[in-house]
Amino acid sequence: MTEYERIAVAPIAGALGAEIDGVNVADDLDDAVIDEIRRALLDHLVIFFRGQNLPVARHKAFSRRFGDLFIHPNFQLGQEDKEMVYLLRQPGDTSVAGETWHADTTMMETPPMGAILYALETPQYGGDTLFANQYLAYETLSEGMQDMLGGLKAMHSDVRVAGPDAGVNAKRTSKVRDDANWRPTVHAHPIVRVHPETGRKCLFVNPVYTMHIEGMTEAESAPILAFLYQHQRRPEFTCRFRWQTGSIAFWDNRCLLHLAIHDNSDAIRHMQRTQIAG
Repeated sequence: MTEYERIAVAPIAGALGAEIDGVNVADDLDDAVIDEIRRALLDHLVIFFRGQNLPVARHKAFSRRFGDLFIHPNFQLGQEDKEMVYLLRQPGDTSVAGETWHADTTMMETPPMGAILYALETPQYGGDTLFANQYLAYETLSEGMQDMLGGLKAMHSDVRVAGPDAGVNAKRTSKVRDDANWRPTVHAHPIVRVHPETGRKCLFVNPVYTMHIEGMTEAESAPILAFLYQHQRRPEFTCRFRWQTGSIAFWDNRCLLHLAIHDNSDAIRHMQRTQIAG
């Protein structure tokens, strides 16, 4: 396990996840602290900070220490600031963004490497986020399944989460593009991905963006993908984070899935998010 000199790192579960203490991310942090935060992210896949005050400018500045900011194509609704996404659940919403297991924006040719989500307002209870370790999801497959998946790619598309046929905007406050000029984004990715920094293999499919296995029909792909979707979210692969106002989650989008739990529809949950380019 990595030793840290500038930050305190406390794991929250056996599979993944750690809380970071001793850091105010709104400060102009030196390179040594940023390096330890990056190493903690690689070690634990998702890291959390409590009690932060993160104005937009500082949120962006902190995010840029880890890479360029990613512009999400489906949240561009004419706002001036294209680098920040706000995820708002209002009382009465019957759906929320991210309530199915997924990695973010995997229909892109180069999906974002990570996201930094900051809680502006949270309910007294509910609205937690689950995360699932996709290294473990791959490593616990049989050797035969690993061999079969190793040469396969899957097609990823955003048709289920945006566009005029998705039907998501009628259910929730956080809107996405559904105009007539919208077109789906579709790209293929290996089902087994090698992480560019750790060199470890992980599963890279999810039930939101993955449509079918390349070279197979959706019907032929369905039983394989259904097995993987069930397997990759096994409880022993997961951690659960309970939000408080001022909390931050920073996750590695290359090797985990996450899910927003929609279990308190009477409360406001307001989040501010950057994504970091892959």
